Amino acid sequence: MSAPMPTGLRPVPAVRRAKDRFVQALVCLAFVLAIIPLLAVLWMVVRNGLARFDLEFFTHSMRGIGARDAGGGAYHAIVGTLEQVLLTSLISVPIGLFTAIYLVEYGAGGRLARIVGFFVDVMTGIPSVVAGLFILAFWILALGMPFSGFAGALALSILMIPVVVRSSEEMLRLVPRDLREAAYALGVPKWRTIVRVVLPTALPGLVTGVMLAVARVAGETAPLLLTVFFTDSINHDPFHGPQMGLPLFVFDQAGRPSDTAIDRAWTGALTLILIVMLLNLVARAIAWWRSPAKRGS
Repeated sequence: MSAPMPTGLRPVPAVRRAKDRFVQALVCLAFVLAIIPLLAVLWMVVRNGLARFDLEFFTHSMRGIGARDAGGGAYHAIVGTLEQVLLTSLISVPIGLFTAIYLVEYGAGGRLARIVGFFVDVMTGIPSVVAGLFILAFWILALGMPFSGFAGALALSILMIPVVVRSSEEMLRLVPRDLREAAYALGVPKWRTIVRVVLPTALPGLVTGVMLAVARVAGETAPLLLTVFFTDSINHDPFHGPQMGLPLFVFDQAGRPSDTAIDRAWTGALTLILIVMLLNLVARAIAWWRSPAKRGS
């Protein structure tokens, strides 16, 4: 029986193994500490939100419902939130995506690209109430436009654009340069390479970035307080008149001195979480369906 051949590898010292296990334990502990608050918040929202999670809540507004009255719902706020988030996305996603394409594909560290990147970083740190104050002062007071869902969408766009820019920029930078050079070698113009090669490759990451930005603005209350105003009635037109939103609905109901209003606030918060989750799932399904790997199979 022949002796085993030496491999030249020395056994791992016990001290090194102990350090590795210690670091692994710290990572697991950090994960647990990070996930506990999230699970606690979700548990509280679900447990308290189920009290009014019924058909009436999703089909009725608060028109004619007093602070202490039972019943009523958030249909007007759900419609307002969906329309405001849609308008915000229609404004922010093209601007943010085109800006990211310029920074990655055309700017190449130029002076204008550095200036744009600086202002994007500044906009990332703008407090939400400042965005609302700007639209209130410029759009409503200076130009004389009415309180509306569109005014709220403009304020939310100020918050959403820098998030879309930064997330899209990082996803575009992850696309291998070999794919671009292969397209250039075949004589494909740069704009067509971006449209047909770069964007489809980065599509799953781009969708994830957009959904993070949507989740960022969907729960904002301060900009809506200053631009949308309060209403208990259903308003399907986001361009005319006050329009409620789910964050405003939760804020309004939570401040009323009755248990029925508090229950409506919890259910409104649960509904907002479910809407963001549903939008995320739909966007990820579309990204998976349109991904190059799926189309190539």
